[in-house]
Amino acid sequence: MAYDKFTVLTSSAVPMPIENVDTDQIIPARFLKATERKGFGDNLFRDWRYNGDDTPKQDFVLNNPIYSGKILVAGKNFGSGSSREHAAWAIYDYGFRCVVSSFFADIFKNNSLNIGILPVQVSAAFLDKIFTAIEADPNAQLEVNLPEQKITILSTGESESFDINSYKKHNLMNGFDDIDYLQAMKDEIQTFAAKSIY
Repeated sequence: MAYDKFTVLTSSAVPMPIENVDTDQIIPARFLKATERKGFGDNLFRDWRYNGDDTPKQDFVLNNPIYSGKILVAGKNFGSGSSREHAAWAIYDYGFRCVVSSFFADIFKNNSLNIGILPVQVSAAFLDKIFTAIEADPNAQLEVNLPEQKITILSTGESESFDINSYKKHNLMNGFDDIDYLQAMKDEIQTFAAKSIY
């Protein structure tokens, strides 16, 4: 399944400075029965967003109307715990296209890259600067430039580079998952196969 191409994203951000957020908090296990990647956003951070009677918890950031945007700014060690792909699906389905943190769990990071979410790992100092900018102005804009591998706080002009695997970068910029990547190379594969000696 192809995803939106990711090149340069300019957006306000939702701040969630909580450390060690695991995948069971991102999407509780009781919501993993679906097989399609749709509808998971409704239950993103379900137990943090809603009371037992399904009323929204007013003190949780996703229920605060002053924050919005396609970027989630999270605390250190985001996505730890089990390897469930559904955590990344829930974040994408909710509308986030980028998650910024000072550290990601490897499996969550790869699951995100596979479905069109860009995990941007920054230094702890730069993460603090982002949180400070959003605290000063909830509409503060961040620019995430994938071709240049740079994230910028537009209100201050401060920026920092980030790393990404070149293959995953290529796929994100073209809106490819692994199958799309192979299909895009179909002619080359067929040419190679025709030249092969059996």
